[in-house]
Amino acid sequence: MILEVAVLNIKKGFSKDFENSFEEAQKIISSMKGYVSHELKKSIEHEDKYILLVNWESIEDHEIGFRKSEEYQQWKTLLHHFYEPFPIVEHYR
Repeated sequence: MILEVAVLNIKKGFSKDFENSFEEAQKIISSMKGYVSHELKKSIEHEDKYILLVNWESIEDHEIGFRKSEEYQQWKTLLHHFYEPFPIVEHYR
């Protein structure tokens, strides 16, 4: 299993809108092949900061199966405009 870790810095004042959009977006990611589970955690110290943890069966399920899918385009539309700066995503064993 692979753990995807993304630190999400949200544009100031848009956290509530991001959370609402994430409610919809999580339906997309959870329907993908190789998806196992996810958690979105809000920082205690920084109001507009989150960490997204997604477990995948393999790195290919994330990097190819999800990121190269039509569903990813919907994910991008829902979420990517909230990030500042764009998150760095890393994978862990």
